Amino acid sequence: MRTKAAVLWELGGKWEVDEVELDPPKAGEVLLKLTASGMCHSDYHLVTGDIPVNLPYVGGHEGAGVVAEVGPGVTDVEVGDSVVLSFLPACGKCSHCARGMTNLCDLGAHIIQGPQLDGTYRFHAKGKDLGQMCLLGTFSEYTVVPMASVVKVDPDTNLEKAAVIGCSVPTGFGSVTNTAGVRPGDAVVIMGVGGIGANAVQGAKVAGARHIVAIDPVEFKRDQAKIFGATHTAPDVPTAQALITDLTRGVMADACIITTDVAEAGYVAEALSLVGRRGKVIVTAIGHPTELTIGGSLFELTLYEKSIHGALFGSSNPRHDIPRYLEMYKLGELKLDELITREYTLDEVNKGYTDMLEGRNIRGVIRY
Repeated sequence: MRTKAAVLWELGGKWEVDEVELDPPKAGEVLLKLTASGMCHSDYHLVTGDIPVNLPYVGGHEGAGVVAEVGPGVTDVEVGDSVVLSFLPACGKCSHCARGMTNLCDLGAHIIQGPQLDGTYRFHAKGKDLGQMCLLGTFSEYTVVPMASVVKVDPDTNLEKAAVIGCSVPTGFGSVTNTAGVRPGDAVVIMGVGGIGANAVQGAKVAGARHIVAIDPVEFKRDQAKIFGATHTAPDVPTAQALITDLTRGVMADACIITTDVAEAGYVAEALSLVGRRGKVIVTAIGHPTELTIGGSLFELTLYEKSIHGALFGSSNPRHDIPRYLEMYKLGELKLDELITREYTLDEVNKGYTDMLEGRNIRGVIRY
């Protein structure tokens, strides 16, 4: 079939929206008609090269929609089912899945290679095969994905809101509740209030943190952070450091979550300065692939038993956590409406990313 998709053809280029060819689903795959796709900063990493891939690529890894066709051997879903996509596939059988670490499934090795799990491509245009971001390619109204990336949800699910459950909510929320293990009464600092950071703020609030300090240079984002549960905001790290020192009487934060646009090496040292004894620094943002050094005092790291952790997908389990977050939304315990600043058409994808880069969005969503 033919479908419109946003394709990145060259490093540093713009997304080009055009008709492309889409093959039918093969064994273990499904064809989806998407309702919406989130516009995550990770897709912009394809443009900058911070996520190195072999272009051309269909972008998008955060989406929700309806099953339009199933390939051979698919029994978990059928045509008409509502689903949310997880940008990390989970096989349920590998060593990591068996130990409950489905975000680290062996299939994750395939998510930025381009082709599907069998090594072949589903999207084609201009005589070339097109890779799919995280095996998904949600910057297209129709896409073919592996069943390992699909989570079936209730038929009454608000799919245009549920799209952001596939990445930004579990990644931000889980970085606080799962990776950092924040408990009631803790003090938490969030560095960067985009789609991931806003959900980290939500996670800290739900976890019962007594102080939640959100750092962002953009006033609009600081104001939005308060809506999601921040008790205090700061435009920069020095201001936040003075603030958390005063709030905790010098004990400092229990955790600092780095949810900036890019995880620069210097941010780790700044984050370490914000946490106290046994404080945890959680690096959720993606760093430059060629950056091999980070800052920070090894002296304090040892004497104060501080720690630095990476967080992928907020250490979440998509099949367990995605339905749970949707239920929390239905109960009014999780903010999704407020998370989506603006909806765009697929043709407006470049405008959406300009708005993101200029600090006008918490999360932009392409609505089909």
